[in-house]
Amino acid sequence: MDKLASYYAQRASEYERIYAKPERQADLAALRARIGKIFAKKTVLELACGTGYWTEVIAGRAQQVTALDANDEVLKIARTKRYPAGRVEFLNGNCYQIPDFGRRHEALFAGFWWSHVPRQDLDAFLSMAVGAVAPGALIAFLDNRYVEGSSTPVSRHDAQGNSYQTRKLDDGSTHEVLKNFPDASELIQRVSRHGWGAHVDLLPHYWMLTWWAPRN
Repeated sequence: MDKLASYYAQRASEYERIYAKPERQADLAALRARIGKIFAKKTVLELACGTGYWTEVIAGRAQQVTALDANDEVLKIARTKRYPAGRVEFLNGNCYQIPDFGRRHEALFAGFWWSHVPRQDLDAFLSMAVGAVAPGALIAFLDNRYVEGSSTPVSRHDAQGNSYQTRKLDDGSTHEVLKNFPDASELIQRVSRHGWGAHVDLLPHYWMLTWWAPRN
C-alpha cells in the first residue's frame, strides 16, 4: 500500500476537484445530508479522512470526530478547514493498524477507502475496524460506482479479481491505482460476516453501505 499512499500524497492539492464534477452534484448533496444526519451526536472514528471533505460534514453534527490518515500532505489541508471548536482531532495513522485511542467510538466512517482495500484483505480489515468501535456501533462506508464516461476507465484486473485504473496527475506522472467497484450484493454478503443490519443505498455515482457492529 506504500504506492497508494505516495500517490495520494502527490495528489493532495488536486484531490477535491473530483467533487466539482457537475453530474455528481445531486448525489453529493444527498450524501452530505444523510451523513450529517446518521452521525448526529455520536463520537465518530473516520478512517482515511484525506483532505477533510467528509470530516467537515460529519463534524457539523457529531459530538466528536477522530480523523485518521497516513498522509501528512492531506492532513495539512484537512486541518485548514473550519470545524466546531474542539470537536475534531486529526491523527497520522495506518488504517490497517488502527491505534488504541483509549476509548471506543460510537460510529465509524470511511469515504472512498473500501475500493482501495484488496479483496483478499477485506475480511481482515473489516474485523479490525469493527474491533476498534463500541459494541453495536454504526459503521458506514461510502465509495464510487463505476459510471462509463464519468469514472476513470479500468485498465486491468489481477488474479484475485481486483481492478486497477491508470491515473495522471498535474505534474505529468502516471500511477496505477487499485480501485474496486463492488455491487450491492457483494457488499452486503461481505459485511454480514462482521455485524448485522447491512443496507446499501445506490445513487447514480456512489454507493453508501451501513451496518452495525455486533452488540457483544
